[in-house]
Amino acid sequence: MQLDYAFRDPQLATLALTHRSAGRPNNERLEFLGDALLNMVVAELLFELHPRADEGELSRLRAQLVNGQALADVARELEIGGGLRLGPGELKSGGFRRDSILADAFEALLAAVYLDGGFDACRGVVRGLFAPRAAALPRPEKDPKTRLQELLQARGQPLPRYELSATRGEEHARVFAVTCVLDAPLQISLEGSGSSRRAAEQDAAQKALATLAGQDAA
Repeated sequence: MQLDYAFRDPQLATLALTHRSAGRPNNERLEFLGDALLNMVVAELLFELHPRADEGELSRLRAQLVNGQALADVARELEIGGGLRLGPGELKSGGFRRDSILADAFEALLAAVYLDGGFDACRGVVRGLFAPRAAALPRPEKDPKTRLQELLQARGQPLPRYELSATRGEEHARVFAVTCVLDAPLQISLEGSGSSRRAAEQDAAQKALATLAGQDAA
């Protein structure tokens, strides 16, 4: 195993690599803890790398880094499969190559690092593995409101105004309507809708962008 960490208690590492098919104790509880630690540190990393990205953009980026296939790939790089303790059935079926088993073992190992060396040790391991991967991801696309604002600024035109025009539906299924107003010389008003005021503003901004693009192409 190529994990860049030396365990003071090797039994923690052994437990992290013990699949439930091998009996008890196994790595299921460690996998639960490791999943939370991994998501937290990767979220912190993306928060630093993309200071202007919103919650949705950050969530999409994290999903590209933290998923079964991606974690299994990391586990293979670390050669975790060779150290797995599996039951006879999983050994015969090649469980040491299975994505789900490798990904779970990787998360369990992160929890073992945390229990052995503390949060800073775990954080260092995660950042060492995921910082290059995070930096290599395509930058998130700017949201429609940001793109509309930047477009109007580049043209020297007034910034858009967003006005709540209606709220419809029951409280548990509320729909907001927001009008995006572009003042002179454009004199455009377009309504967007969404399950939140923010979503409605983004929808209206997207429609404004489409309208301006159509004008430019005419």
